[in-house]
Amino acid sequence: MKRIAVIPGDGIGAEVIQEGLKILNALISNSSLPVSYKVYPDISGEGYLKTGVALSEERFEELKAYDAIYLGAVGDPRISDPEYAKKIILTIRFGLDLYVNLRPVKLLHPSFTPLEQKKNIDFVIVRENTEDLYVSQGGFFKKGTEDEIAIQESLNTYKGVHRIIEYAFRYAEEKGRKRITLVDKSNVLTYAHDLWQRVFWTQAKKHPGIQADHLYVDNAAQQLVKRPWEFQVIVTTNMFGDILSDLGGEIVGGLGVAPSGNINPESGKGMFEPVHGSAPKYAGQNVANPFAAILSLSLLLDYLGFQNEAVKVEQAVYEAIAGGVYTRDLGGTASTSQVGDFVAHNLYSSPGLIP
Repeated sequence: MKRIAVIPGDGIGAEVIQEGLKILNALISNSSLPVSYKVYPDISGEGYLKTGVALSEERFEELKAYDAIYLGAVGDPRISDPEYAKKIILTIRFGLDLYVNLRPVKLLHPSFTPLEQKKNIDFVIVRENTEDLYVSQGGFFKKGTEDEIAIQESLNTYKGVHRIIEYAFRYAEEKGRKRITLVDKSNVLTYAHDLWQRVFWTQAKKHPGIQADHLYVDNAAQQLVKRPWEFQVIVTTNMFGDILSDLGGEIVGGLGVAPSGNINPESGKGMFEPVHGSAPKYAGQNVANPFAAILSLSLLLDYLGFQNEAVKVEQAVYEAIAGGVYTRDLGGTASTSQVGDFVAHNLYSSPGLIP
């Protein structure tokens, strides 16, 4: 029996996770899926406003016992402290050493891309998830004065760089992908990204079946708009992966179709979440796109070893799209709950529409 901790979070996060749970419940009911879950509504802005604690040590110890975490989104406009969301997301990522951030970028339907050429887009960004500028190394000097100095340091270790690059090559081999692209800024960041260069090309020699190449991040951003269908796997730093995955999401229809997984392949732990935020201005309107949350559930199921169920979920999403059942951000008219209902009800009737 696999155990999942569910954190709906804030804003539309709670709404899209509700649709994901409809689908998970349908899988449990119809196929006796050996999964149980517990919802943690207190890990949220509402909980923080009541207690002043974003994620208590006690709660985090509970989360560590689960096989996976299913997260909606974190961010509440009533909370001005930027540390609130950070203390939840980064505590989980760093505390569980979820060093791989997988962000698939896949065009679900030609009409969803704003690009003129409607070619197939299907690549994955493998983002390092526990180092770089996100470790909060740095500080202020003379803060609040005209002489203020603010320093933020990018931390890159051999262990961290080696394991994410090696994971990216192994992922490409396991998924039948033939090309991997390192994205960095080694022409300017001549210390940190020199390490990435050396490790990447060393590992490339150990995986001769994979075509290895390299782009500077500014050129990579251009090429993702110009010829995204040529990419298969991108491996990159924490900061650049964060930025490029949002760009990737936009070229296939927006963040409403962008799932992600935060994983540790060695421990088997993982946290799965839509890339989008809590979008408070849309909360409570039943208009948020649940596809990213539903596809994140598919990633979660696949990671836990339930490949057949993961495929069923993805197929049902394609069936919804084929039937015109999608939200207004994609040009449709369906509500959040209508999309979730359709996918849940068609899990076992999909003819197999995955391209």
